[in-house]
Amino acid sequence: MSEYVKKVISTQKAPAAIGPYSQAIGFGNLLFISGQIPVNPETGETIKGDIEDQTVQIMTNLNAILESAEMGLQDVVKTTIFLRKLEDYDRVNNVYKSYFKSNPPARSTVEVSRLPKDADIEIEAIACR
Repeated sequence: MSEYVKKVISTQKAPAAIGPYSQAIGFGNLLFISGQIPVNPETGETIKGDIEDQTVQIMTNLNAILESAEMGLQDVVKTTIFLRKLEDYDRVNNVYKSYFKSNPPARSTVEVSRLPKDADIEIEAIACR
């Protein structure tokens, strides 16, 4: 079988998809992780409160998906952060940089008017083996 076969990646340690999409798709040596919002996978509830706690939950979810694909945060090559308020940029960065201490991935950050479940932040990622 060719290594370039689309493979659905799913774990119960991250929130289930809330629409017709997969948590992640593996393709060859790449992993495309769908945008994660701050949902606790055990309760299914969206975390509200400060943006730091929300960012920690998202990074925990991303890491769980990476682990289910036998990868880790060190394999992330690109992220996109969607923020409802760009004023949260520095606060998110303070948490984000604690997960990517050296050689951080490429990244884009954009302000958006609304996110699923009225979340304040969403992060998607691409990883490479």
